[in-house]
Amino acid sequence: MTLTAATASRAGRPGPGVHATARIRAVRAGTVTALPVLAGDGPFDLRRGRSDGSQARVCVIGAMSAPLGGDRLRIEVGVEEDAHLRVTSAGATVALRGPTSGHAAYDVRVSVAAGASLQWLPEPLISAARSNLRQTCVVDLAATARLVLREEHVLGRVGEPPGRLSARLTVRRGGRPLLDLESRYGPDAPGWDGPAVLAGHRTAGQILVVDPGLDERAPAVRLAGDDPGEGQAVLTPLAGPAFLVSAVAPDLVRLRRLLEAASRIA
Repeated sequence: MTLTAATASRAGRPGPGVHATARIRAVRAGTVTALPVLAGDGPFDLRRGRSDGSQARVCVIGAMSAPLGGDRLRIEVGVEEDAHLRVTSAGATVALRGPTSGHAAYDVRVSVAAGASLQWLPEPLISAARSNLRQTCVVDLAATARLVLREEHVLGRVGEPPGRLSARLTVRRGGRPLLDLESRYGPDAPGWDGPAVLAGHRTAGQILVVDPGLDERAPAVRLAGDDPGEGQAVLTPLAGPAFLVSAVAPDLVRLRRLLEAASRIA
């Protein structure tokens, strides 16, 4: 972990916020995946988990309250040829109001090389009242790479409205666009809680699966969830060997059930 002047501002000294970049690099080493780079920074404490076969595992643990207004946080992940990596987190990420009125930024940059795979499965992001967060995730995949990526957003803690949340997911495969999805919630986001978007629900999420094998067995469009009041999910095949499951629900438990049920159908 690196203590910068910005990090020191959490101890009461003035500063523009925390600027931190954590890095993970996974490489193939014989029959297993090694992690020659596992560097935490700022609020990111990276822990090496027990490998599962040829797959390396990393858990991201929050070392301080973040992101707050003014923070600039980034995680960079590189999975090299034929390596396999699973990344999880120990708990939810909570976006909070910071000492400044400016927004916080939380950026994830991922590259997955030929024959490699990544499972990106963090716990949800909670947008607390009066927070302001801009989140981006950019993924570059080789044509033979595989990806499972989950994103979940909880809009407000119990009994409170959400803050401002902008989230963009961009995925390229073989240098070509596969998915570019942007969502905005909270104050100043027109219609975010109306019938065309969340219909009064307070959690939203998606699971993206990219696998070259889907070229031969692409799933059809499916709807999961019989009662709209309890949440619903839709499975959508993409223009490539991939599908996207999107869901909304009243709470995180039902959201996760819908995402997993629709993924099992595929």
